[in-house]
Amino acid sequence: MDDNFNYTVNPYLTVDGAAAALDFYAKAFGAVEKARMPAQDGKRLMHAEIALNGGVVMLSDNFPEFCSDGEVTLPSIDKPAPVQVALHFKTPADVDAMHKRATGAGAKSIMAPEDTFWNARFAVVADPFGHRWMFNAPLPAKA
Repeated sequence: MDDNFNYTVNPYLTVDGAAAALDFYAKAFGAVEKARMPAQDGKRLMHAEIALNGGVVMLSDNFPEFCSDGEVTLPSIDKPAPVQVALHFKTPADVDAMHKRATGAGAKSIMAPEDTFWNARFAVVADPFGHRWMFNAPLPAKA
């Protein structure tokens, strides 16, 4: 790989109700909407982007009509996506604050903030669209 090339990884979430998801992510996580592309049907979003915690998350509504294998399944609160999104913070207090903000906006707490054996403050929430979000921050060094 060319070390001069800048690589990034951006999660791309498929949800049922992308416009509502954009509103939720703004309220729950402080996300800032950067792009919104409505589909031709005028009901769904073909593509959207949010800036979140120094990165970009992309999302869209489901478009089963464009799936060639017919095996489209959407995550839900009861059957979450098998991949989670991790947000890394500088301080343990940031994890606690984000967990409180997200659950206050309607996210379900999967794991309340706690200090872990890997020397981090960690928490997990589930959004109403079937995606789980992990919050992680290093614990202060022990003297």
